[in-house]
Amino acid sequence: MRFISRKFHAVLDYMAGIILIAAPWILGFADVEAAKWSAVIVGALILVMSFLTDYEGGGKKVLSMSTHLTMDVIAGIFLAASPWLLNFDEQVYLPHLIMGILEIGAGIFTVTQSEHSHDHHVDRNIRTAH
Repeated sequence: MRFISRKFHAVLDYMAGIILIAAPWILGFADVEAAKWSAVIVGALILVMSFLTDYEGGGKKVLSMSTHLTMDVIAGIFLAASPWLLNFDEQVYLPHLIMGILEIGAGIFTVTQSEHSHDHHVDRNIRTAH
């Protein structure tokens, strides 16, 4: 069941990237190196990936939406698990866990086809004709 529009997903992507990059300083864990860099690097990757995705928020449009969503799930799993994988769970874990789960959800629940794509209109017409 995919209910997040591609346009809204684009907004979420850019917000998530900025939040992750700023989180270490805003939430006070910039002194925990692994926690800081895992958030900053995943945030930067989300921003770059978003710019390169063929969707409403993309600039270059070289990554397919399905590839983007798969990468969202992978990044979310890494981010959610990073406090335990990188051994900083005793200092901080909630920002990584929460943002990771949200990233996984965004990857799973976002529509893959554009509302304006030819296939989507054909699909809708077939469903309404029956």
